[in-house]
Amino acid sequence: MSPAMTLPEAVLFDMDGTLVDTERLWWEVTEAVGTALGHTLGPADTPHVVGRAVQDTAAHLADVTGAALAEDLAATLEEAFLRRVRAGAPLRPGAARLLAALTTHGIPFALVSASPRSVVDTVVAGALAQVPFAFTLSADDTARTKPHPDPYEAAAARLGIITARCVAVEDSPDGAASADAAGCAVLVVPSLIPVPPSPRRTFLSCLTDVDVATLGRITDTALPDPGVSRERPCLTFGGDGAS
Repeated sequence: MSPAMTLPEAVLFDMDGTLVDTERLWWEVTEAVGTALGHTLGPADTPHVVGRAVQDTAAHLADVTGAALAEDLAATLEEAFLRRVRAGAPLRPGAARLLAALTTHGIPFALVSASPRSVVDTVVAGALAQVPFAFTLSADDTARTKPHPDPYEAAAARLGIITARCVAVEDSPDGAASADAAGCAVLVVPSLIPVPPSPRRTFLSCLTDVDVATLGRITDTALPDPGVSRERPCLTFGGDGAS
């Protein structure tokens, strides 16, 4: 690695679908609850489920079924999801290696999730046990969660770093929108659904394609240069996932 290479001052990781393979579990839980209410999940439901907070998905199910209060559905979804997570939430490919590399290079990293605190703590105690996160943020820790910028702004402020010096790692449209709106450089590794491009988003197919040098290059896409617009072409390193 070149001594002159830009490195991120911090890396902010999404959890579900990014570090751990829980996005599919969330879909399956929502699908089961929807079926019990007489609604079969389909493509139209995807934007209301993947990458969304529990309350958002519950409100959507309440709207399309008219069968229950959103508050009751949120509790049902959270309890069912917790049961699934406790049964096992495997790490996504490449996650362990990347987290270890950041630790070796002394780059701080935090968890920024739209899941409730109960789910975050359960996953961190299981699949992410022994990972030295600087801290974890859940949907309960900011006034608004993803797709609003609040979670990533709060994480950067807690680290004492401007958002443009942070790389956010995301897998969903709402998560990427949150990080983008906060001003972070965004590495998108999609899981279940496509994520639209934007000037600060870099796309890779898997975390196995990511190393510290890659994160340094991604940081450069978000840093404002004097007299130069922040709007820069979207970069793709190894667009087909090949190393």
